[in-house]
Amino acid sequence: MLYNFVIDCNRLKHRGPDWSGLFQHGDFYLAHQRLAIIDPASGDQPLFNEDQAIVVTVNGEIYNHEELRKRLPNHKFRTGSDCDVISHLYEEYGENFVDMLDGMFSFVLLDTRDNSFIVARDAIGITSLYIGWGLDGSVWISSELKGLNDDCEHFKCFPPGHIYSSKSGGLRRWYNPLWFSEAIPSTPYDPLALRRAFEKAVIKRLMTDVPFGVLLSGGLDSSLVAAVTARHLAGTQAARQWGAHLHSFCVGLENSPDLKAAREVADYLGTIHHEFHFTVQDGIDAIEDVIYHVETYDVTTIRASTPMFLLARKIKALGVKMVISGEGSDEIFGGYLYFHKAPNKEELHGETCRKIKALHQYDCLRANKATSAWGLEARVPFLDKDFINVAMAIDPEWKMIKPGRIEKWVLRKAFDDEEHPYLPKHILYRQKEQFSDGVGYSWIDGLKAHAELHVHDKMMQNAEHIFPHNTPTTKEAYYYRMIFERFFPQNSARLTVPGGASVACSTAKAVEWDASWSNNLDPSGRAALGVHLSAYEQQAALASAGVVPPEIIDNLPRMMKVGAPGVAIQS
Repeated sequence: MLYNFVIDCNRLKHRGPDWSGLFQHGDFYLAHQRLAIIDPASGDQPLFNEDQAIVVTVNGEIYNHEELRKRLPNHKFRTGSDCDVISHLYEEYGENFVDMLDGMFSFVLLDTRDNSFIVARDAIGITSLYIGWGLDGSVWISSELKGLNDDCEHFKCFPPGHIYSSKSGGLRRWYNPLWFSEAIPSTPYDPLALRRAFEKAVIKRLMTDVPFGVLLSGGLDSSLVAAVTARHLAGTQAARQWGAHLHSFCVGLENSPDLKAAREVADYLGTIHHEFHFTVQDGIDAIEDVIYHVETYDVTTIRASTPMFLLARKIKALGVKMVISGEGSDEIFGGYLYFHKAPNKEELHGETCRKIKALHQYDCLRANKATSAWGLEARVPFLDKDFINVAMAIDPEWKMIKPGRIEKWVLRKAFDDEEHPYLPKHILYRQKEQFSDGVGYSWIDGLKAHAELHVHDKMMQNAEHIFPHNTPTTKEAYYYRMIFERFFPQNSARLTVPGGASVACSTAKAVEWDASWSNNLDPSGRAALGVHLSAYEQQAALASAGVVPPEIIDNLPRMMKVGAPGVAIQS
């Protein structure tokens, strides 16, 4: 048992190359591969309370740890690690302390006094986590599938916002925000309140004892992350340790839309910018490694994970261990192109709720695992609990896309400051690009062409018999599925990957918004370009009547410089 456990732990060494910790108590084993971000000198894990009766292993960051320490005046902390508060909070509050944590985290806590344990995962599932059961009655917890798939009879994704207690033997949800019920909110839109909430979310993520930077694609979300970080970095502990010059990082095919836009934003903000190029062949060569590390066969996730995987390797080689990224905004604000077809505010709000609830299977999974593959940590301020509460309380009528309001208008308007601009207007109102498209349109076309070489028509004809669950409907999907099944052949593994109809990253429910979409289930954003283009043509027609704001009029020529779905485009 111990031998198998150690072998499985070594499979996760990439996630934490700085320290390997192992604790045994009877039949309980806790292991940790540490990526040291806070208190690198003394924060090695597992962590303990004063008498070492409570043992914790944690993946993540607790941003409010200093505030929580003040609420525990009678406790003595052994390290300066942000995660050191967890065992002490358990001593004071029992299992009901998890909602007090502000951060991204997955942890296992063992109470050796009664041999009970709890497992918890952060609200949205920013950190990855799995739970499995062995035939011998053992319970396994791992940050990745590969840490338990060979030893468990059954395993599954540990649900976000939940806690598992050995005392009850079951899961319960600890995260219960108002938006979770999908009831329609009615709070009026307050741009300054939204701006302040996001700035607070970014500022708290500047907590670091190691070099860091921002991922910058030149799109709205990453540009706002970079702009707010650059504006507030000076005077922070991070700036005192590593300097006030912010580093930014971008990846793409040569002459891709993202590279050009990111370069412009970096120049505007004055960041030290690092631009990396990859070729379609570089990406294709990495596909097997990407699927092994990201542990999915979802087409969109693999397309977007590959450039991020390649970028993370370059960033880590520069000595950087943490980056701040822009995931989550499109889900919260209805930013995907298909939201142009939302029939009413009720449908739009319901779809944003569904998208946020599923993030742990898509963008969070990508951001966490594509970076962790190289020992790099990604932080995501748009998924801050307090920010989500503010953003999801806004009356969704304000998020509806209509003449004068492009996608994510409420976010763009919140940072449209004439006196102290955060970004140039044309960047602030830049058209949405999915990451897998923005790194270079020929990237997706190259993947499809490569799959054609490896998957022939007869294989597709029998796909439903070979893969009865989540049957691949394209050769690209079939190609990814073959690789995934080679690494993770268990039925439990294939069940961890979501499926169902989707167009341009929609849920299956949103496909119902347009009857024509059922015949064009392309996960790329290009599947909805016709919708997007017609919307801007309508805005152009209304511009002369003064219906469309000037900032959108200025961008109409560039917004309309797009091509038909399925065509390689250069802007």
